[in-house]
Amino acid sequence: MYRFLLTPRWWGINLFVALSIPVCLFMGSWQLSRFEDRVQDHKDAERQATTDTGAARPLASLLPVDKRTSGETASATGRWGRQLLVPDRDLDDKRGFYVLTLLDTDGGRSLPVVRGWLPGTADAKRAPAAPRGEVEVKGALQASESISSDGVTKAGGLPSGQVGMISAASLVNLVPDDVYDAWITLAEGDRSGAGLKPVPASAPEDSGLDMKAFQNLGYTGEWFVFAGFVLFMWFRLFRREREFARDAALGLLPDPDAAPEAPPAADDRDQATPGTTTAPTQS
Repeated sequence: MYRFLLTPRWWGINLFVALSIPVCLFMGSWQLSRFEDRVQDHKDAERQATTDTGAARPLASLLPVDKRTSGETASATGRWGRQLLVPDRDLDDKRGFYVLTLLDTDGGRSLPVVRGWLPGTADAKRAPAAPRGEVEVKGALQASESISSDGVTKAGGLPSGQVGMISAASLVNLVPDDVYDAWITLAEGDRSGAGLKPVPASAPEDSGLDMKAFQNLGYTGEWFVFAGFVLFMWFRLFRREREFARDAALGLLPDPDAAPEAPPAADDRDQATPGTTTAPTQS
């Protein structure tokens, strides 16, 4: 009854099922592992934000910034240089701006330092000036921001003295020296600046439970559904083919090789028609 499974058509169907189901399960498991990695990164970022990062380490030993070094306490020495404002930044559910001052380090490169946050519209007159002389700063190390970073609403078209993103790409045309592809935020704020509120370190990108994480979870379900759909269609085709073979074995299906029955002749139709009489012929 199951000889149809040996036909070339069913060999192709079985081969497709045998290959597609493992692929679907593998892709679903991979997407699930991606979601679990993001959950773990989120937990590690929260744990790092709530625990003591330890003694400050030299900036050079923490570069380049990655998920492991992001949030670590970095130290650098130099002199304060140009000061810029970063508008449209939220802190404690209030809109304000960052006071960003470049630290001209001894190595000839500038390090962006967020000295603090002020509420309201960005105004250079409200931002306190940085102290003079050589200083040593310590703060949480952060990676350069991108356009998709949380809280960044605009990257260009700002007034002079303002910048939309804290990154080397946006600062390279504003300062004469090379800029580090990283920045730090002072954990306790700049004590010399009255009213400046410390800006807490943010979690590194792609380490939180954002939309990408839940997309991985959704893709996981989709791949497993695809595997189940393939099995469902195989059993449906198998059941239909089995019923067709059973009906053929019982003779319930017409024989496709049998010749079609010829229609009756005209004389036979006349004789078989009841209630008709034949008129006598006249000589």
